[in-house]
Formats: sequence, C-alpha cells, structure tokens
Amino acid sequence: MNFSLKKVLPHLFVFLGFIVISLAYFYPVLQGKEIFQSDIAQYIGMARQQNEFRAETGEEPYWTDAAFGGMPTYQLGANYPHNYVKELDRALRFLPRPADYLFLYFIGIYILLLVLKIDYRLAFLGALAFGFSTYLIIILGVGHNAKAHAIAYMPWVLGGILLCFRQRWIPGFLLLAFGMALEISANHFQMTFYLLLLVIVIGIVYLIDAFKKKALPQYFKALGVMLAAVILAIGANATNLMATQEYADFSTRGDTGLTITPEGAAEKTDGLDYNYITEYSYGIMESFNLFIPRFMGGSSAENVGTDSAIYSQLIQLGANPMQAAQFAESAPTYWGDQPFVGAPAYIGATVLFLFVFALYLVRGRLKWWIVGGSLLALVLSWGKNFGFLTDFFIEYVPLYNKFRAVSSIQVILELCIPVFAIAGLSRLLFREESEESKLHALKLATLITGGIALLFLLFKGMFFSFTGANDGVLIQQLGPEFVRALKEDRKAVFTADAIRSLVLVLLTAAVLWFYLKKKLTRNIAFLGLGVLILFDLVGVDKRYVDAEDFVRSSVVNRPFEATEADREIMKDDSHYRVFDLSGSPFNTARTSFFHNSIGGYHAAKPGRMQELYDFYLSRNNLQVLNMLNTKYFIIPTEEGPVAQENPETNGNAWFVQEVKMVENANEAIQALDGINTKKVAVVDNDFAEFLPKKQFEADTTATIELISYQPNELVYRFSSEKDRMAVFSEIYYPHGWQAYIDGEEVPHFRANYVLRAMMVPAGEHEISFKFEPQVVKTGSSIALASSILLGLLLLGGIVWGIRKR
Repeated sequence: MNFSLKKVLPHLFVFLGFIVISLAYFYPVLQGKEIFQSDIAQYIGMARQQNEFRAETGEEPYWTDAAFGGMPTYQLGANYPHNYVKELDRALRFLPRPADYLFLYFIGIYILLLVLKIDYRLAFLGALAFGFSTYLIIILGVGHNAKAHAIAYMPWVLGGILLCFRQRWIPGFLLLAFGMALEISANHFQMTFYLLLLVIVIGIVYLIDAFKKKALPQYFKALGVMLAAVILAIGANATNLMATQEYADFSTRGDTGLTITPEGAAEKTDGLDYNYITEYSYGIMESFNLFIPRFMGGSSAENVGTDSAIYSQLIQLGANPMQAAQFAESAPTYWGDQPFVGAPAYIGATVLFLFVFALYLVRGRLKWWIVGGSLLALVLSWGKNFGFLTDFFIEYVPLYNKFRAVSSIQVILELCIPVFAIAGLSRLLFREESEESKLHALKLATLITGGIALLFLLFKGMFFSFTGANDGVLIQQLGPEFVRALKEDRKAVFTADAIRSLVLVLLTAAVLWFYLKKKLTRNIAFLGLGVLILFDLVGVDKRYVDAEDFVRSSVVNRPFEATEADREIMKDDSHYRVFDLSGSPFNTARTSFFHNSIGGYHAAKPGRMQELYDFYLSRNNLQVLNMLNTKYFIIPTEEGPVAQENPETNGNAWFVQEVKMVENANEAIQALDGINTKKVAVVDNDFAEFLPKKQFEADTTATIELISYQPNELVYRFSSEKDRMAVFSEIYYPHGWQAYIDGEEVPHFRANYVLRAMMVPAGEHEISFKFEPQVVKTGSSIALASSILLGLLLLGGIVWGIRKR
C-alpha cells in the first residue's frame, strides 16, 4: 500500500499544480469575473430562446425560431437524454471557465507523455509547453470553446492508440474509448477530423514497422481493439452524431441542389466554396511565427505603445495624444496574407529549439509519426499558398471540403512539437546515450535555430518589404508618411522578437550544455527549463489574453443591450420576425437575443436560407421578406436604429390561389423573383403527389390563424368551405416536424424554397406542427446501451487492475 501511495503522490501533486497554475493564469475568475469571449456572446444570443424555454418548462425544444427563420438546436447546445459522456466531461471541467480548458490541456498532454514513459517531472514541463502555446490561449480569449475542448482531448485518444500498439489491451482500450467519447462530445468535428489525419499517419508508420518486424498479426489485433473502442465511443455519442449528420445535409455544408449563383453562373453544390475554405491560408514564410511571434507583425491589432513611429506620425497629422495613443494600442502591424489574425500561432523558441534537438537524438516510430504528422499539418495549413496539395484534399479526401479556415490544422503542430521536444529531453536526461551524441545534437540544434534567428535579424531588409495588404487603403486615408511609419513599427516588433527568440535559444542551449558538463544537477536543469518555457510562452500569451479581458458575469450573460427600436418591437407579443438592416444580419446574433430573427450567427447556417439571403434578402426583396413574416425592420439612422413596421407581411399562414411547379432548386429560387408570394406558391415537382390541383378560387371568408405558439409546437385554426392550400411562414425541415389536422397526422411539403405548406380539406379544423425528432429518440437509446457497456468495461478494468497488482 505504501509503495502504491509513493507512486500516486507525485501525480497528485502534479494534478494540484495544474489546478493552481490554471487559476493563477486566469486569476480574475477567483474574483467572480468571467472572460468576455466574442464568439460566446454570439452563442448566447443564438441560444437565449431555447435556454429560456428549457428553464420555464423543463423540456428541451430542439428547435429555435430566434435565428435564420428557424433551425434545429443540435449545434446550439442541445441537451440529449442519456448523454452521460457529457456529464463526465462536466465533472472534468470543474474549474471556472476558461481555467477549466487550460486544466484540460495540461491533464491531456500529461497523460500522453506518461504513456510514452516520460518521467512525471518532464511530463509536467511538457504540459506547460502545450497548454501555454499561444494559439491554444488565444482561442480561449475569443470564445472558440468547442475547438479548445476538442484539442484538449486529442492526447487521450493518442495515448489509447499507442497503448494498444504496445499490446496493453485493457488500459489502451479504456483510454481510447473514453478519450474518443470525450473528443466526439466536444462537438468540434473539424478538430476531430484533423486528429484523424494524424492517426492515419501513426497507423502507416506502425504498419511499416510491423511489416519489417513480421508482426502484422499483432498490428491487426491492435487495430481490432481500437476499432471496438471507437465504435463504443461513437455509440455513447450517438444522438449528437446522428443529429449533426442530419442537420449537416440541411446546412451550408450540405447539397441543396442549387447549382447557380445570383448572377446565374455555375457553382459547386457539395461542400463549402473554395475561397471560403481557403480564406484563412497561412503564408509559407508566415509559418516562422511559430518561432518568432511577431514575425509578420503579430496580430491585426497590436499595441505598439506611445514610443512608436505611428504615434509620432499621428501627432504630426494633428491627432491629440489620447487619439494617437488609442490608435497605437490597436495598430495594424500584421502584414501577412490572412484577412484577420487574433494572435500568432507561437509555439515557443524554447520548445522549437528542443524539438530540433530531439530530431538528432530520438529514433524510431515516435520520431516518424511526429515528423510526418507535423509536416502534413504544416503544408495543409498553407491552403491556397500550397495549392496542388490543398486542391487534392478538397477534391478527393472525404469531408475535407466541409471545413473552412485550413490554417487551424496547425493545432497538430501545437500538439506534436511539445511532445517530441519533451521526448528529446527525456533522452538527454534519462537515457544512456553517449555524451558525444548529446553534444552533437545540442550543437546542431543551436546552429540551426540560432542561425535562423540571426539570419533574419541581419538580413531582414533583403527578405521582407513589411508591406501589408491594406496599406493602399491606409495611404488613401492617412497618407504615405503614415504607412512609412507603420513599416518602421513592423520592423521594430520583428527585430525585438527575433532578438528575443535568439536569446531564448542560447539560454536553453546553455542550460543543456551546463547539465551535460555536470555543472547543473538534473533538478536545477528541470527548474531552469521550466522557467524558460513559462517566461517564453506566458510572456507572449499575456499580450493577447490577460486580466483586462475579464468583466462582470452580468456583462457576459447579457452581452447585448436593448435599443429603443428593440423595446418598441417587443411591445408586440404576437408571433413575427425581425430583419435588422443596421449591420450584417447574417453575421450577428444580436437580433436573435431579443427577437425571432431572419438572420443570425453560425458557422453552419441553414443552406437554403443562406441561398435565399444571397439571392433576395441581401437586396431587400420585399415579397420574399413578406413570406417570412417579417413584420419589423430595424433601420439605421444618424440618431440610432429605429423600428419600422411592415404592413405588407403575409402573416403566420395564408392561402394561395396558384401553384407554380418547378423541376429543381435552380428553378425554385429563380421563380420567387417577381411573384406575389401572398397569392402564388412555388413547389418542386418532387411534392406533386400532395397537390391534387394547382388553382384555387379566392375566398375572403376562408380564414387561418395561429392560436398557440411554442418553438417546438404551433397550432392554427382553419375555416373554409373548400379545400385549400395553406403556406406557413415557418422553415421546412424534413426531419422531425410532423403535421396534424384534428390530431391525425398528415403530410406537408416545401414551398417557396424554404417554407412549409399543406393541403387542408374544407371545413373547420385545428392544424398543428410538432417537432418530434426521431433522431433524438433513436440516438438516445443507442447512447444508453453504449454508456452502460462502457461503464461495465471500466468497472471490469478496475477490478482486473486491482487483482493484477
């Protein structure tokens, strides 16, 4: 028992250390403050309706009318029955946000390094190097929580895979099953897809090794164990996966059948647009900011201070000191290829030096999958700047065209480089390598990394122009002298950071050299390296995420303030929609926070609504806005936004006199141009079986009105002496919405490209629409069975471990 306690205690201290460090970095959480994350503010706007409905009724709506005319909540934080993996995840994230994600970073990489048989002290250093990587911190600052979440669980998955390949079947199976279940539960499938690419590289490396060693049976047995673990993890997340897949086909990631642009040109229908996918492509030279943080100016809004050249230039141009200082706090120093950069993806000069050092000391499978995975991630992050490979992946690799911002694949570098750097240190400090080989690796690493920093310092004028893509606009606005001053500041921050990286390389090399020469003990070397890693990474992180980003909880929970226009609209308690013309309606959730909005904010918008926006809504086509029950517009004025009522709106439901049949999506969307949507409906021939006739006589006595509204259930009262075709100003979603007339289920179909319609028989009837998604029922049953099995296997593994010990 004492022996076991001695083995556990170091890990317990490390665990407590991670808690302390996470809270220390984000210390304002201890004061009850929360970090203001721009993306989370948008999420709060999108999810407010469903959250309030859940709080009031105790039910989960699975549908919201607050955005894009209506959409499922599957990607807006829906809670599913029997989602026990999510409960486990919540238990692991017991610290206040965002300290909880930083803690997850630490724990995950620590587990992976222990699997690699790294000493716990080095694993602790590796966790710091990974967790404080600048990109991983900046995504917490802007609110990419799902991305951070998925990255944090990547090491768990890799640890389980490596254990299986080492034929440690039970711990490998359990770690992989739980790690993969948590990874999927994080709900950022782009990150999981990038992890899969790395896993494929690992699989190829181990396959080649097994072939050489004539150990293919063991290799395929490991694959079988891993497959079983992954299937179980998928089953535990069945509801989320099935619902996401169902919605993906309905979203901009799916194929609506539209093959033309608003201008009539042909366009690709499956997956995202090429320019949208590659908009955020890392520049090839820009990749050196992994080593020198402000290699290309840092972020798009960098604080250069009052001793900068642009501050002086602005004073000369007539700005007062306060105006000049405010501008200098957010100077456009970034001059790379991407449209916007929140921070450089800095991995650390210290860590990269250790990575290069490890290249000359570490051998075997670890080296090849780390190097292979890192190179693949690096060249794919270049996107359109390395077109032939990117084009190949978009065209031929399944799912690759479903994701944008290809530069974010550099998360694989953020993972692999610290792991390999620590593996190299382990060889130096704990393996019986010759002193000659260690000194040789140290010499080469110093020459390469120090040489690169020195080369850029001495010849920066030959390599770079320091000219940004938007400098032409700045010349027009502020003149050529201002841009010349801006270039001086770009050179200054480049030079300062290049010197900084060079010094850190030399200091790290010195620590290793003094250790090899027995001038330092192992523990002092640990301490010195830890100080350098923290100084290096935290020093850069604090430039972009610090205490100033934290605000009162009330500000986070209510990120938008109602205007006079909002308050005027909210006096109307009927069911209607609002179109906000005061900003970018399809790129903000502000309106969704207060009203049922035509627009919204989401990375996977409903595909047909996005197309409707491109064709008509962006041009303020009133007939299309009328059919969406747009009762109010928010109009910008010099005095602020004002509410304008639309008296022509079609309302919640109406009868049409004529049906125009079309063959495909192209004809359907074009047919909306110029029609009176109050009288004419456009229906695809796919739904012709539901329409016994195409012409209907006008009848002023016929009525249809909404008498009860909830996001997941709408009830109408209908009265007519003849059969009628009714169109409803609700978004048609083919999975889950069921229509009933007097309690009997009836078919409904799509009309006007995005809306619901149905034939209603003569008489007086009650019509209802209920959102009853089968995918939730089926997925929850699978999740329950998988979770029970996973729990039993975990219990069995624990019993087996105790008996073995």
